[in-house]
Amino acid sequence: STTLHLIRKFMQAGIMEDGLVKPSRVDVQQGGPLSPILSNVYLDKFDKELENRGLRFVRYADDCNIFVKSEMSANRVMKSVTSWLERKLFLKVSATKTKVVRPPESKFLGFTYLNMNGEWKCKPSNQSKMKLYDKCRRELVRRIGIARPMSITFKRINQIVIEWINYYRIGAMKLFIDVFGQWLRHKIRVIILKQWKKPKRIYINLQKLNKKLSCHFTDEQIFSVANTRLGLYRQANGHVVNFLLSPKILAIKKKDRPGLVNPLNYYLS
Repeated sequence: STTLHLIRKFMQAGIMEDGLVKPSRVDVQQGGPLSPILSNVYLDKFDKELENRGLRFVRYADDCNIFVKSEMSANRVMKSVTSWLERKLFLKVSATKTKVVRPPESKFLGFTYLNMNGEWKCKPSNQSKMKLYDKCRRELVRRIGIARPMSITFKRINQIVIEWINYYRIGAMKLFIDVFGQWLRHKIRVIILKQWKKPKRIYINLQKLNKKLSCHFTDEQIFSVANTRLGLYRQANGHVVNFLLSPKILAIKKKDRPGLVNPLNYYLS
């Protein structure tokens, strides 16, 4: 049939290593679009078996979590399910990835679990959170950020943050998103001040914002910020800069530059 022909083409397509295409002799390529599809088709019987046993579970492709009430039940279920998979579906269960853990110690598609007032909820794992920081940090390296227009930086940061929040939105992460947003805006302010470069330019631009926003900072306060010797990191984290380059101001769209997304507002929207 057409479907089987398409699957065969996928499996014969080969894999790319170091820029060269090599034939694939066994299995389906990891990370390819065919892998989760075939897993879902082949493991449909597995889902029905777990349902017949009355077990609570969640599965995506070949990754599955089964939830029970005690460690004794978990060990028993793991042993019987592993045996069933090997006998009925002829699959080899990974000994290193298959284990009994408490919900807060488990990871599933980037999520883990926490108990809030007696109710279990999901949240992004610490590893997933660090990946978000790392992605943004690579875009906000100072030497890279100051060498390109802020419009490009804002576009790339917005894309990273929006995609991440859209994926993990079902998780409980209000506090994390708030802290992350503060960190993100501080990194952006550092780049903006570095692009302004000279104390005179920093002073002029901050004065313009001060008048436009009616923040009523004194000339001495702005002059002190523009000419400080504390370094960019502390300069960008001061009271004056935080108010004049506030989340609301950074979120304003200007010509070809999009407004910087506010992670907390986007998550709560």
